[in-house]
Amino acid sequence: KLRGDVIFESVRFKYAARDGEVLKGLSIAAECGQYIALAGHSGCGKSTTASLLTKLYSCTEGKITIDGVNIEAIDTRTLRRAIGVVSQEPSLFNGTIRENVVLGRKLTGSETEEQRLNKALKIAHAQDFVAKLEKDGGISLSGGQKQRIAIARAIFMNPAILILDEATSALDVQSESAVQEALNDARSGRTTIVIAHRLSTLKTADVIYVLDRGVVAEHGSHETLLTKGGIYSRMVERQRLVSDEPT
Repeated sequence: KLRGDVIFESVRFKYAARDGEVLKGLSIAAECGQYIALAGHSGCGKSTTASLLTKLYSCTEGKITIDGVNIEAIDTRTLRRAIGVVSQEPSLFNGTIRENVVLGRKLTGSETEEQRLNKALKIAHAQDFVAKLEKDGGISLSGGQKQRIAIARAIFMNPAILILDEATSALDVQSESAVQEALNDARSGRTTIVIAHRLSTLKTADVIYVLDRGVVAEHGSHETLLTKGGIYSRMVERQRLVSDEPT
């Protein structure tokens, strides 16, 4: 079983259909159980890192390791079972909540599917509205409810690594608050990599890596980066002016 120590070492990457490299020697690290965040302007390579970690693509140079093992040497199915992903707009299909969370995946160990499902729904703060849905009959889910089902789906297999890719950016403030609470619980005990647009959600990250033109421009905690007065500080100030949020 993978523990979740993640290292990107001088990673370079280029999409075949595009000119120029997206990542130009990216080096980041997340220790087992650590909460790191990737920030930066649109197109800086944040989401590409998630695609590389899950082996949707392979880096052109450098290497990515989990627990010291190059991911190219890790069976893809094993790797993806160890990584849960929550994206901006999760795709739910017509079917029961159980089917959408379980996705036909088989458990190993002593826990039953029912036990694991209930645990995942509880962590995702989805138990109450799911119980109400079952009682009242199916109704359409709100954006926040869909995201919480997606969180339950992502953690159903108890992954060592959790990737949250712009997971709250499409939600209104009230829905975001409920989903953020669920994400905070889902992060517990896992290596978590958050790709965020709304920087106010990164205040509790252990390390924030600010990407610019395919490399790490600066890194540190939220407070440290604010005092540096660099890219991150300017991005936070710009968002604060737009939303009138406190930093």
